[in-house]
Amino acid sequence: MIVFRIVHEKWAKELTASGNEARWNSKGNFVIYTSASRALACLENIVHRSGEGDSRIFKTMVIEIPDYLKCDEIFLKKLMKNWKERKNFIHTQHLGNEWIRANTSAILKVPSSIIPEEHNYILNPAHKDFKKVKLRGVKKFNFDSRVLN
Repeated sequence: MIVFRIVHEKWAKELTASGNEARWNSKGNFVIYTSASRALACLENIVHRSGEGDSRIFKTMVIEIPDYLKCDEIFLKKLMKNWKERKNFIHTQHLGNEWIRANTSAILKVPSSIIPEEHNYILNPAHKDFKKVKLRGVKKFNFDSRVLN
């Protein structure tokens, strides 16, 4: 499986996690957010970026996850009704943190809060199988000006 991550070029050289809090992890839990498509990665970047910097300095990371690796999943139907709201991050962070603690897989498939029928893939660098996940390429990414306005 190929997944994508759009990041500032200074973060595109290797698969690293910041430990910053986000929807599926609380602060200090180091995971890497990726998306099933370039389009979803673009949307995820835009909603979290809030106009940061020059769009010409972003890169698409092309990441390969071997198909044989176990992938846990959080199903949309198991989430609370308003799971997408910021005030409910504690709910989704709890689910992600539990996955990190259980250490059952290097990959967690989660619904996108932008398009719930689409998926993001959370990578756990601390899992033993993470070393099998490979950065296969880094490509220039330019945001279309119509998307940024």
